[in-house]
Amino acid sequence: MGLTVQLTQIAKAYNGSQILADCSYTFGAGGVYILMGDNGTGKSTLFRIAALLEAPDQGEVRYLEGNEALVPDINLKRRVTMVFPRVGVFSRSVYENVAYGLKIRGMDHNLIREKVAKTLQKVGLAHKTNQPATTLSSGETMRLGLARALAIDPEILFLDEPTTHLDKANSKLIEDCLLTIRQERSLSMVIITHDASQANRLEGRKLLLSGGKIWEI
Repeated sequence: MGLTVQLTQIAKAYNGSQILADCSYTFGAGGVYILMGDNGTGKSTLFRIAALLEAPDQGEVRYLEGNEALVPDINLKRRVTMVFPRVGVFSRSVYENVAYGLKIRGMDHNLIREKVAKTLQKVGLAHKTNQPATTLSSGETMRLGLARALAIDPEILFLDEPTTHLDKANSKLIEDCLLTIRQERSLSMVIITHDASQANRLEGRKLLLSGGKIWEI
């Protein structure tokens, strides 16, 4: 059935500066949404609030499954994942970084090995499986962050500028991976980008955050 995220009259301010004001939008189950906007307009703040990582000053974030409103507990939070612009890695192998989220969910070790192998293959890092994650390039590190997110099978994936500061080759790898995921899975994706060409390539519903509100464009 999938998850729907409903934002209602969200407001958020930092140090007296209003970032979000009366911001309302519904991200439907299984949709792909591309969020654009100038620097400082609150895109990352909106993502953290929508992903239940930060509380709004006012307003409400509701997750719905069909018509049922879900309690924002650990079980719901495990169904939602966010990939940040700068991915932090553990000082372990690439394999261990991807396996971590599966281990804390109690998955069988054999299934973990299979899941990690398939996910690393999908993001083009299978040949780096046993390499220390801290030795990866910036592009490889971002792909590792994506692999960690995908391995736990999220129903909603928030991606905050997943190709920022990357070269064209790594950017294309990530874009291709996202397009493949869209075809293979029914998860929702909400993606922040400053690149209008990338927004067109990812073929999602285009949104603009301006004046503290979300506008369809």
